Amino acid sequence: MKHFKYIWVIGLGVTLLIIALPVFLLATDETEATQDPWTNVPDRNPGLDHTNLIKGPLTSGPEVTEVCLSCHEEAGEQMLHSTHWTWKADPAPLVGRDEPVAAGKANLLNNFCIGIQSNWTGCTTCHAGYGWSDANYDFSNQNNIDCLACHADTGTYAKTKSGLPADGVDLVVAARTVGIPTRENCGSCHFNGGGGPGVKHGDLDESLYYPLENVDVHMGELDFLCIDCHQTEDHQIGGRSMTSSIDTENQIYCTDCHDREEHEDSRINDHTDALACQTCHVPQGAVREPTKMEWDWSTAGQDLAEDPHEYLKIKGSFVYEHNFTPEYAWFNGLNDRYLLGDPLDPSGVTVLNEPLGDINDPDALIWPFKIHRAKQIYDTIYNYLLQPQTVGNYWIDFDWDKALRAGAEAVDLPYSGEYGFTSTEMYWPLSHMVAPSEQALQCTDCHGDDTRMDWEALGYPGDPMTWGGRDSK
Repeated sequence: MKHFKYIWVIGLGVTLLIIALPVFLLATDETEATQDPWTNVPDRNPGLDHTNLIKGPLTSGPEVTEVCLSCHEEAGEQMLHSTHWTWKADPAPLVGRDEPVAAGKANLLNNFCIGIQSNWTGCTTCHAGYGWSDANYDFSNQNNIDCLACHADTGTYAKTKSGLPADGVDLVVAARTVGIPTRENCGSCHFNGGGGPGVKHGDLDESLYYPLENVDVHMGELDFLCIDCHQTEDHQIGGRSMTSSIDTENQIYCTDCHDREEHEDSRINDHTDALACQTCHVPQGAVREPTKMEWDWSTAGQDLAEDPHEYLKIKGSFVYEHNFTPEYAWFNGLNDRYLLGDPLDPSGVTVLNEPLGDINDPDALIWPFKIHRAKQIYDTIYNYLLQPQTVGNYWIDFDWDKALRAGAEAVDLPYSGEYGFTSTEMYWPLSHMVAPSEQALQCTDCHGDDTRMDWEALGYPGDPMTWGGRDSK
């Protein structure tokens, strides 16, 4: 087998001494230096007090942006090319497709609120722009950019439908507070995606505003901001999620700051050829707040007792979990992607963003995931998922047929008039809520009886601790 990921040391006594002694002797000052958490973090720009620079009156968001761009002349053009603005990446190859695909939140389906097309006014509350209310939004107009979303104090600024400033916001006051993006700026959208705190990611929620060390060591103990890891140049924010992207461009990695072999014990370093750092260092998801694990749209529209963690008439039934154990899969940084119009087998499970890679892939590592499972609406004649118009439509009169016709028109996809509900899954990689090193996974968490690892599902003949050796598979 070409790619066996690591070789376990079997036995005790003399073997352990042979391993431990050189590890002890080789622990140099250089090794310690690689563990300095600030070595690769750029100095934060202290910013400039804008109190006396912003003059009023300012009556609209675009007026604020025009003032910003009068000094920050290059920022507008930079933002126009960012995915925080376009919500869609440049075309990239996708498995099984003849032509490159331009994919992103702007045109993909998910198994949470399903998709933004025809639902722009609700979904674009979190867009870094003003007024995206339909398919004809002008992405070339720099004055539509919302500078305040990322730079204003969230105590003075908030957004509402179509990304417009919320009622009552004093734009002059908000503009005078601008500075580098804070956790609150990033978290106001990313901690609340999917309609509420912690809904989507499983490793992002409002507990990260002011976390303890045991929730996230970077933000808790070291006081990192989001932008310390998601480093940004020319308004291109580092990092992207496999939930809305299909390539490895603009990614960030633990090894941007940490040496892959920085552990003092070489036996641990041997694991890094097989395991993502997150596998050991993000042992649990939703450490403080619960996250949504299941969503059943088929029960929506009923007059049942409502609870945001169990049932809402406009969305259906939910299952939330707190402090959940991840599921594990090989991942080489690429993923397949369900696209609008793709056929499906309604009797099975449609995976919307399956991670690619396996035990024989030299670029793949075992990653921890939250897998969100849902029942969502599909066309029973054409056998593909549908895009309903929920905002301003289904969420008013609970008529699926009407909502599906409006959604189908928006995405230019035929709708037969017949619908049902089918099972889907989405993979959400876990990279935040990094535990302190003493809380990382230990040997017995993965090796032995009844552990978290399904070794056979990962392609091994069993627990590698019991059979060892590259050629035993």
